[in-house]
Amino acid sequence: MALWRAYQRALAAHPWKVQVLTAGSLMGLGDIISQQLVERRGLQEHQRGRTLTMMSLGCGFVGPVVGGWYKVLDRFIPGTTKVDALKKMMLDQGGFAPCFLGCFLPLVGALNGLSAKDNWAKLQRDYPDALITNYYVGRCPMCCCYLELLPVLEGTSALSRPHSIVSTLQ
Repeated sequence: MALWRAYQRALAAHPWKVQVLTAGSLMGLGDIISQQLVERRGLQEHQRGRTLTMMSLGCGFVGPVVGGWYKVLDRFIPGTTKVDALKKMMLDQGGFAPCFLGCFLPLVGALNGLSAKDNWAKLQRDYPDALITNYYVGRCPMCCCYLELLPVLEGTSALSRPHSIVSTLQ
């Protein structure tokens, strides 16, 4: 819990920096987990460049874009009721997620060296599955956090601390 409190203090003092570094760290960690536990590459076959690319995407694109979006969303829908939370989730998943994926997937393709033609073909092929997966993976945790179905680490309800929850999700 001391580490969590230190993180919260850093987030309060330097929200933009912490959000960007958190996004980069989580994306890098996610790639390490993917390579080691899902793909079972082992340390010798680990693609370090891929992990660095994912960390860079987190710091340079995902963190700033998602962090900025949540600031806009909080200004656009400032309330803290369950209805407000549901409105935020619906706007996020219905409006932002499709646009974000439409930018993120081609960016990953370009960083992986795909030509514009190949990148477009890959986007057309992968976008529907990526969006549907996002709805399964993204919406359920958001519902749980916003609607108090999961406990918050600090032991308070999600709705009594909506700003801190949204900040940690950025």
